[in-house]
Amino acid sequence: MTTEASDQQVGSIFAGEYRALTFGIVAITTIAAFEAMGVITAMPAAAHDLNGLPWYAWGSTAFAVASLFAMATSGGWADRSGPLAPLTTGLAIFFGGLIVAGSAPTIFVLLGGRALQGLGFGGVIVAIYVVIGRAYPEHLRPRVFTALSGAWVVPGITGPVIAGIITETVGWRWVFFGVLILLIPVVPVLLPRLQSMHVPPDPDVEPMKGRKRLAFLAAAGTGLLQYAGQRLDLVGLLIAIPALLLLAVSIPQLLPEGALRLRRGLPTVVMLRGFFAGAFFATEWFIPLLLVNERSLSYALAGGALSGAAVGWFVGSWYQGRPATTTPRYRLVELGSLMTTLGIGLSALIVFHVVPWWIIVGTWTLGSFGMGILYGSLGVLLLELSPPEQQGVNSAALQMADALGVIICTGLGGVIFAAGHSAAGEDASVYLAIFSAMLVLAIFATGISSRVRPRHAAAATG
Repeated sequence: MTTEASDQQVGSIFAGEYRALTFGIVAITTIAAFEAMGVITAMPAAAHDLNGLPWYAWGSTAFAVASLFAMATSGGWADRSGPLAPLTTGLAIFFGGLIVAGSAPTIFVLLGGRALQGLGFGGVIVAIYVVIGRAYPEHLRPRVFTALSGAWVVPGITGPVIAGIITETVGWRWVFFGVLILLIPVVPVLLPRLQSMHVPPDPDVEPMKGRKRLAFLAAAGTGLLQYAGQRLDLVGLLIAIPALLLLAVSIPQLLPEGALRLRRGLPTVVMLRGFFAGAFFATEWFIPLLLVNERSLSYALAGGALSGAAVGWFVGSWYQGRPATTTPRYRLVELGSLMTTLGIGLSALIVFHVVPWWIIVGTWTLGSFGMGILYGSLGVLLLELSPPEQQGVNSAALQMADALGVIICTGLGGVIFAAGHSAAGEDASVYLAIFSAMLVLAIFATGISSRVRPRHAAAATG
């Protein structure tokens, strides 16, 4: 028996027909990871330089709002036409967003660049999920998610430190331009592999009319809601009312039926991703700002404090995807939920100056370990619970829940930050309020994590 045949028998995602496919999606994810980790580190400097500190949270929100629209529209597109077109289009838009953000003369142009990056990334990530669902057999999918998590390890460890050094030496703009430099040699190598990633459309897909309109309404509603929250005046209240109406009309139709009621199975799978994405990434977004403003750390140290997160995430994803793991998938979700919540709660202690800042390295790695288990397990459950002709739409719903969670939670953090900043000047109590809100959400999500089991499965096991 040849080595390649042996690899295929045991199910290697790097064997034969899967080799180029796996390389392509891992390469794309690695580039996105370098950008994401770099921006978290560079944003405090960019906000100070462009006199846009009150708009700091929008660096995350603009990305998430635009990605929400892209995710909602690209899911159906990928189901109808195959994932290649939305994937390549998303990469091109992402490229343009880096140029706009890196050359931004004002905070608002920077936010526009972040929105373009989100628009591109939203199309890319949904297309990748469709590729995983269509091209890989069910028993290999957990390992694909592990490989995607592994793509974050090097960027997660080196990205924040490198971005901090670049920010302090040549300026934050070169964090964005640096990603462009990474893309230039990768794209010619990647394009042939993208061609090999072509997955045919599903003939059973029925077009979902009005999805673009609903996606636009949802994106507009979330953006307006955060803007209204940051105004803290009568005008803000008047803006919040139509924003909530837009969300009430659009969101229930974009998510699986029963999602807002936390119905067992697929609806809870989708919502749980949104809850934890919001709590985790909103906390992560404000950690570097706290370390710089309250603990007087350099940008390199503040970013480096998050470096262990990539290792924790990868280990968690590896654990849930390894062949020797026999723990039921729903139990893995419960474990990941608990670990993530502990990580958020323990990390919040750095708001107290008696607690050394460097504990964040360990506590955030713990939370990231939980997220690695969660993301891989929830992704596997979503594909298992979705018929093939709905994998694109349901994958889009999963990613939209992520985006909504990040938008709402980061937006809430921005509202709290803006209120504290304008009332009595920024101090540690502002960050304590932000982290406490995220911890409450994580605790709630942990409490409902067992509902990822469909009702019939729960009944069958007693």
